[in-house]
Amino acid sequence: MTATDTLDRVVHDDEPPTDPDPTPHTSDGPSRRTTIWSLAVLLVSTTVLYLWNLSANGWGNSFYTAAIQAGSQSWKAWFFGSSDMASSITVDKPPASLWIPALSVRVFGLNSWSVLVPEVLMGVGSVALLYVITRRVFGHWAGIGAGAVLALTPVAAMMFRFDNPEALLILLMVAAMGALLKAAESGKLRWMIAAGVAVGFGFLAKQLEVMLIVPPMVVVYFVAAPGGWLRRVGHLFAALGALIVSAGWWILTVELWPASSRPYIGGSQNNSILDLTFGYNGLGRLDGNEKGSVGGGGRMGGQSGRFADMAGQQGFPGGPGGRGPGGGMWGQTGITRMFDAEQGGQIAWLIPAAIILGVAALVVIGRAPRTDRRRAYLLLFGGWLAVMTLTFSFMAGIFHSYYTAAMAPAVAAVIAGSAAVVWPAREKLWVRLVLAVSTWTTVGWGFALLDRSPEFVPWLRWLVLIVGLVAGAALLVAPGSGWKDRTLAAGATAAIVAGLAGPLAYTIDTVNTGKEGAIISAGPRVAGGMFGPGGHHRGGFGGMTPPGMGSTGNRGGMSFPGGTMPGATGPGSTNSGMNNRGMNGPAGGLLNGSKPSDEMVALLRDNASEYTWVAAAVGSNEASGYQIASGYSVMPIGGFNGTDPSPTLAQFKQYVADGKIHYFIEGGRGMMGGGSEGTSAQIKEWITATFTSKTVDGVTLYDLTSPK
Repeated sequence: MTATDTLDRVVHDDEPPTDPDPTPHTSDGPSRRTTIWSLAVLLVSTTVLYLWNLSANGWGNSFYTAAIQAGSQSWKAWFFGSSDMASSITVDKPPASLWIPALSVRVFGLNSWSVLVPEVLMGVGSVALLYVITRRVFGHWAGIGAGAVLALTPVAAMMFRFDNPEALLILLMVAAMGALLKAAESGKLRWMIAAGVAVGFGFLAKQLEVMLIVPPMVVVYFVAAPGGWLRRVGHLFAALGALIVSAGWWILTVELWPASSRPYIGGSQNNSILDLTFGYNGLGRLDGNEKGSVGGGGRMGGQSGRFADMAGQQGFPGGPGGRGPGGGMWGQTGITRMFDAEQGGQIAWLIPAAIILGVAALVVIGRAPRTDRRRAYLLLFGGWLAVMTLTFSFMAGIFHSYYTAAMAPAVAAVIAGSAAVVWPAREKLWVRLVLAVSTWTTVGWGFALLDRSPEFVPWLRWLVLIVGLVAGAALLVAPGSGWKDRTLAAGATAAIVAGLAGPLAYTIDTVNTGKEGAIISAGPRVAGGMFGPGGHHRGGFGGMTPPGMGSTGNRGGMSFPGGTMPGATGPGSTNSGMNNRGMNGPAGGLLNGSKPSDEMVALLRDNASEYTWVAAAVGSNEASGYQIASGYSVMPIGGFNGTDPSPTLAQFKQYVADGKIHYFIEGGRGMMGGGSEGTSAQIKEWITATFTSKTVDGVTLYDLTSPK
């Protein structure tokens, strides 16, 4: 057996098995033992990688952790996805991604592992499922390749260790694609129903984001499924019905439930899940006009709007001098957005190669029958990648780099599937040229990404570049047998190693670094980020380290040209600012949960059973840390941004009159969240005029049972 024959079995099984046995042995594929061991290595390695140093992530996103805690203590809070046990308001998403971790916490108690291990298992499940889907079409080794690329994509590895909705969303999207391909192959209606159900529950994880995979699903099934066109259209409508039912049962329940006995729908401005779906989490994300947001392409009143405008005037995102056009506070929009400083190292390592190899693979497939499953697979995952890339690139509203985790399975699938199609045609010069160009492009782009962090493993970028250039040359000049055959095999192996070295390094850095807060990013800090050199960091504002904030972004102030941002601590500032009252001090802030002292926790727990809420605070993140630490319900006034009209001033006054709230924690959201207008500002103004304040460990609070 020649070296290239052996490598054939690494990237392509000529006759992938179709029987139910997942590990059959054929003359063209790997043995059962090889299959079992290689798959075990993939899944065990992924599990160990994702569990490694998991507790360093602490509570992850405490906004969601507080809701998981609430759901573990109250079935009502569990069903609605409430931020607090008393169900005053929900998170700004449907609750599906909270259900499994909340059950885990109910069984194992509240700790970092009980919250985050379910996310890890969803990540490993996504890798395994992508392997199964790819193996059915291209064989075992292509499946291993797809699973490995997904597992090592930095942003995916990060989100499979975090309690945001991405882990469940990705798992359900991959499941939907697998069911669709099975339906397109067999023509059986039940698989289309399964695809619709997966998309429907994906909606209950993160609403309209899952709908981005629907257009390629519709096109591929209509084009590639067996049977007449009328039958195919009927199956598509059946899948649509399954989608509506699987998502609509919860939405209908919420809409019909009396508003007086359910929590306020966080993120909406009129207590409606439909407003949340099509407003703040829908069209607002595309055009930037998210009512109640702190930025984006549109503007809001109060201090949040002034922050965005001030930042823009100083040359930062969010205003006239910001990075526009269209992206406002969330960065510049445009076709190159996935390759810029914020997103490049998260997801874009293999996107150029995926495009080059994907086009070449479709050319190799050529005039295959309409129902060819290789073409269906590539069009399905390629369509997923194209639609998400274009949407994320041009959306003008709230956008964070970790959103790109939803693209990772598509990149992995296109790379593995395309390689499996192109490699057997390597005797053609143009195919070898494609292999060489894709390799050179990958390592050149990898060098550029690594060069954005010159102090991060400085020798790696040169090694990637040199090995990749040699590997590409070997792929181009060695079509024959003998030593050329061995050269070709070595070149292909070296190309794979060089292509994955950068993502692997970023992923290792990610799992070795604690990630906490509302906005996080994978890998080392990069030059040219949202706030200039040193953009990316491990958490904090926008996933970036602003000037003056130090290496972690959790201490110090935001130093703008000409001075320090109001409420901040930094050079020239003498107040506590954001250190204690803004982004990550004891009082928490818009993007990070509060970290109460033992003295504060003891105070909240004193006579806690006598109150519905032991405290209230403006904004979900400020409230979250106090609730998690005390174990008792803390009301998040105004939801995540502090801008939701919940509760109203009249409702809050009645709660206080009824003795349901013990303390109000003033916190220090400063220039962000809540603003100087709106419900939360009215409540705070009434409290400060009516009750006497005191300070506990640097945090100001009011005893609502003792008026002035």
